[in-house]
Amino acid sequence: MKASRVAVLFVIASLPIVVMSQTPKTANTKLEHGKYLVTRVGKCGDCHTPHNERGEEIKEKWLQGSPLPFQPLVQMPWVGRAPPIAGLEGWTDAQALKFLKTGIKKDGKRATPPMPEYQFNDYDAAAVLAYLRSLKQPAAKEALITTKPTK
Repeated sequence: MKASRVAVLFVIASLPIVVMSQTPKTANTKLEHGKYLVTRVGKCGDCHTPHNERGEEIKEKWLQGSPLPFQPLVQMPWVGRAPPIAGLEGWTDAQALKFLKTGIKKDGKRATPPMPEYQFNDYDAAAVLAYLRSLKQPAAKEALITTKPTK
């Protein structure tokens, strides 16, 4: 009898844990997932963030655009500067989601190397979008300057 009471109490005490683990992901979790994808998977800061003379990212300019420190070994279309992506200024949510899921930019063209053509699923694309929208946009106009791809 005593063992069955303990078992019932254990089940009742465990119920909130089971219910909490089945709730939908919150906006905070989506932001954390987006940050993980941007920082750990996509490594977006490697190109879209300026680096100091020691090769370290300049945290104050996180994802605010940067000249690329490398060039291709063979002639190809190439972007010499990664544009700012903090805040995604100039992109609608629909344009950004399409880009993240297909690699097709808002002008209808494919991403120019070295930008990879990501093919995120709906949830991952929405998480990346939410994270990038949460970041402050570049303060300086010079951060918005981009170069045209070489031929």
